[in-house]
Amino acid sequence: MSKEFVIRKIKPEDNPAIARIIRTVMPQFGADGDGFAIKDAEVDTMYEAYSQPRSIYFVVEHHGAVIGGGGIAPLQGGDEHTCELKKMYFLEEARGKGIGQELLNRCLDAALVFGYKVCYLETLEQMGAARKLYEKNGFIRLTKPMGNTGHYGCNRYYAKCLQ
Repeated sequence: MSKEFVIRKIKPEDNPAIARIIRTVMPQFGADGDGFAIKDAEVDTMYEAYSQPRSIYFVVEHHGAVIGGGGIAPLQGGDEHTCELKKMYFLEEARGKGIGQELLNRCLDAALVFGYKVCYLETLEQMGAARKLYEKNGFIRLTKPMGNTGHYGCNRYYAKCLQ
């Protein structure tokens, strides 16, 4: 990853930029209707949503502009040992530069610090680059979703043992 990219914890003033990124990227992959994360109430208040216990959200900056982000939080409807990798999206100019790997590493490291044993995620078949990243990092494809995220529009589910 180039030094011109900075990964840091989200700040309250990042909320509008992250909401814009989510609302820009998800429709590019056909994920703009009901049953997708784009409809989650937290999209407009990501800082507040990820200021909760055992949660963290990182943003990626390029020359001072937020161009992506991703985080972890407890899996809704899951057990205390399972977190979810959530809302990891990048604008086009951030893709293919190793940023996804670095951000994923930060999220998984945080999950371990928080004491999680499993990291779960939901995605789409058409998000091929993301699926390759997850599989390369030891995420195993599941046949059905875990927890109760409300993201019934997703069609690919993965989990990784952290310990």
